[in-house]
Amino acid sequence: MTSTPVQSERVEFVRAISRLDATALVVGSMIGSGIFIVSADILRQVGTPGVLLLVWLLSGVVTLLGALTYGELAAMFPKAGGQYVYLREGISPLFGYLYGWTLFVVIQTGTIAAVAVAFARFTSVLWPWLSPDVFLGTTLHVPAPIGDIAVGFSRQRIFAILSIVLLTWINLRGVRTAAFIQTSLTAIKTTALAALILLGLTIGRNTSAIAANFGPSFWPAAGITLAIVPAIGAAMVGSLFSMDAWNNVGFASGELKNPEKDLPFAMAAGVLTVTTLYVLANVAYLNVLPADAIAHAPQDRVGTAALQAMFGTPGLYMMAVAIMISTFGCNNGLILSGARVYYAMAQDNLFFKSAATLHPTYKTPALALVVQAVWTCLLCLSGTYGQLLNFVIFAAVVFYALTAFGLFRLRKKRPDLPRPVRAPGYPLLPALYVVLTGLIAVDLLVQKATQTYSMLGLLLVLVGVVVYYVWRRVVAA
Repeated sequence: MTSTPVQSERVEFVRAISRLDATALVVGSMIGSGIFIVSADILRQVGTPGVLLLVWLLSGVVTLLGALTYGELAAMFPKAGGQYVYLREGISPLFGYLYGWTLFVVIQTGTIAAVAVAFARFTSVLWPWLSPDVFLGTTLHVPAPIGDIAVGFSRQRIFAILSIVLLTWINLRGVRTAAFIQTSLTAIKTTALAALILLGLTIGRNTSAIAANFGPSFWPAAGITLAIVPAIGAAMVGSLFSMDAWNNVGFASGELKNPEKDLPFAMAAGVLTVTTLYVLANVAYLNVLPADAIAHAPQDRVGTAALQAMFGTPGLYMMAVAIMISTFGCNNGLILSGARVYYAMAQDNLFFKSAATLHPTYKTPALALVVQAVWTCLLCLSGTYGQLLNFVIFAAVVFYALTAFGLFRLRKKRPDLPRPVRAPGYPLLPALYVVLTGLIAVDLLVQKATQTYSMLGLLLVLVGVVVYYVWRRVVAA
């Protein structure tokens, strides 16, 4: 990888990301492998097709409320760092750091690792040599619900690491190249997802599946009651994770051509696009497969099962290629945006100091990209990325709520700040977002299925408090 030369004079970001590129970054970062997989687990939890669709729709509404709320913050602070900056300015530097800390340790890097391994896993459909078997490592026996963890090397993990190294190198070479790749791959995978939907609603229609899924068993026999609400909240973990990373475009604010206008548009338009595609994709699944076939799809590969039902064995390979493109493009966006947060933290002397400099030739946060890649590759070998993501969803939802709360504090304490864009429906819609994300966080904390992971996520955040004060006293002094 390219090393970061010492800067003798300040190097600024290149403003090369257009409105189209920014929207593609939102869509591309959101669409990974989740939409093709997590519907199986959601249906197992909620039991009926109607509630499956409701979970996806509610997740989209919550995410869209967040995008509309963040639009004002993004326009107010159009600089590298995004949500880190919003929390720093809206609440306090400590909360900004806690978000950046959690992002680096798990949220961003863990997501990149998980998506990279998914990329390798679906590549193995075409190239069976890519075995998941660990050949140089050991198994750690961890109590439930985490379970055994296989630490070490496997062919799939090595391939995943190579994809991370390649995408990091591409992002080191300049934001123009990375943005072009992101926009191109987003166009391809959005078209592929739209094609899956169209096929499922037309030639793939299964009359028996439609009669079963959209008949009397569409809703629970007792209807939607308060008793099922907690289960819906817990089931939203998968759908919310599949819709996450919509805020990542804000991390790269310093490289947008017109961030004050383009950021709010990209967030809202991107989330609305993905929500529409995700809900329609699930309608397509229900048109092709009986509910039981969705809930018990092999390895939860619902998208693959749907295409196989339509085209037989060739459908397996078609979906594998589609998910390979989807995950590769998703990781390009995640790698591009994540490093900008660590750059912003380093500017505040809360990350490795040398990460606060840009490469003099490529104008990219080179060291931040390299450090991110190194830690992500270690997570790939640790075999814990899946578990890490499970318990970080709680922390991610809490930070979303806190960031929206910061909007209210800024309106009250800093009314003089320029606001090129204002949150629509203020204060009702932002308040609704705070309430909904707060309720989801509480539900994750009390539900038995998610309680342990949520407590571990909370512990990770609390560890960040200690690290923050030690860093300020020892490193930043």
